[in-house]
Amino acid sequence: MFDALIVGGGAAGMSCALVLGSAKSKPFAEDKRIGIVMHQRASHLQTALFNNVLGLAPGTTGASILEDGKTQLSQLYPHVEQIENEKVISIAKTPQGFTVTTNKNAYESKLVVVAVGYTNLIDINGIEMYVEPHPRAAIEKERIWLKNHNHLVEENLYVAGTMAGWRSQFAIASGSGAQVATDILTLWNDGKHTKIHDKI
Repeated sequence: MFDALIVGGGAAGMSCALVLGSAKSKPFAEDKRIGIVMHQRASHLQTALFNNVLGLAPGTTGASILEDGKTQLSQLYPHVEQIENEKVISIAKTPQGFTVTTNKNAYESKLVVVAVGYTNLIDINGIEMYVEPHPRAAIEKERIWLKNHNHLVEENLYVAGTMAGWRSQFAIASGSGAQVATDILTLWNDGKHTKIHDKI
């Protein structure tokens, strides 16, 4: 049983995983099992080039961020389980939380974060009742979002990044993933507003 399982290894998903992973030393998070399904093939980062992102060297590619992000996550927070080479096909509610089924396995989790791209080609069963036209994308592009309030779709089901209704901008997607992580940490910390910072 995962305490939190993130679906999607793009900007929002990895940002969420990094922030959750960084709370390992806190009493409210030390025993939490965190996982991320690292499916990245459909990520818009695959073809992105960044010249306008604070902290990134001009010319940084999205493809390099996808690879470097996985390395950063595994080196700094190896307790976050990276599930490779699997694609989520359904999310089903259970009395304990959710069953997340991939093309290879099924996982149980108390809460789930959906952090996949906002293309209308999404084919994850069990969340279609929340799908609506994206509020911040051109109608002709047929983008979608999961209707939510402050990233919360329903109890213990979160959405992050473009699928949460945000624009397709790297810094926005990353920030959305971090916001969801701090919301989860706040939940784990008995509702006390929580953020995690490393200091020199």
